[in-house]
Amino acid sequence: MSVALCLLLYGFAVAVLAPRLLRRLSIEGTAPRIAIAAWLAAMASTVLAWTVTLAILLIDIATHQISLFPVRFMDGCLLHLHDAAVGDYGHPVQTGLLALSGFATLAGILVAYRLATTLLRSRRRTLEHARMARLAGRHHPDLDAVVLDVDHPAAYCVAGKPHTIVLSRGVLTALEDHHLDAVLAHERAHLDGRHHLLLTLTRGLASVLPRLDLFTVGAAEVARLLEMLADDAAARKHGPDTVLQALLTLSALPSPPATAQAALLPRVRRLSAPTTPPRWYARAMATAVALLAVSIPVAAIITAGIGIRVCAV
Repeated sequence: MSVALCLLLYGFAVAVLAPRLLRRLSIEGTAPRIAIAAWLAAMASTVLAWTVTLAILLIDIATHQISLFPVRFMDGCLLHLHDAAVGDYGHPVQTGLLALSGFATLAGILVAYRLATTLLRSRRRTLEHARMARLAGRHHPDLDAVVLDVDHPAAYCVAGKPHTIVLSRGVLTALEDHHLDAVLAHERAHLDGRHHLLLTLTRGLASVLPRLDLFTVGAAEVARLLEMLADDAAARKHGPDTVLQALLTLSALPSPPATAQAALLPRVRRLSAPTTPPRWYARAMATAVALLAVSIPVAAIITAGIGIRVCAV
């Protein structure tokens, strides 16, 4: 075994096993903030583990410094890899290994490039959307929102310079004043919490790694949990009953806005249930998953760094 192999296997284990476990922990939104942290930790640790694995292998092949890893029983895999890289197993094996390493490096670069371009494209699209909404609508000073003169119901926020909350005339007509205040508080909670940054990142990872449930399911779950966080923020200001009635009113419209459609049933259950503290074991389990997801790759990387430092002295 080796640090690189452990990190590689860890990344695949998290990618396969984490989605089902984390979805069970976050399905009812008992502790949405901790559940979001657990999802993000699992995603980040997987990407980190695979990135460090590739870096370790490339460094080893390039420098042939197997002795950098001081624990002898961990050297077997990399020792064979080293021997293959220097041609001890024949030129075909050496060529194949170098080609595989090159392919892995190219794949990593392409994924990083696609992620960067996806994030930049999403940012440009969001800024343009905010600009067009301000041009097409009129600013309502009392609501501090842009109102579109259309009957189709719309209630959402767009990050930009400045951030913009967009409402349609159909929503203003359908909602009473206190319900409208709750909707505005919900959207402001999204902007104040910078939820758009988390959505952009998780959706970007899902778009460049579409075959891995950790990122595709994770992006959907994070979006759903962020809606619950915004519900909680609005409920603290206007009460859960007001937020619930606003949500039900919007969902009953002929073409409900996206904010009323996302994970409707769990949100309704949370808002209609008696106010009780989150179950301790759900919070503890989500916290443990988040800490474990971060600690394993970080500990492995620190171990490798210490080994390199000790042997370099």
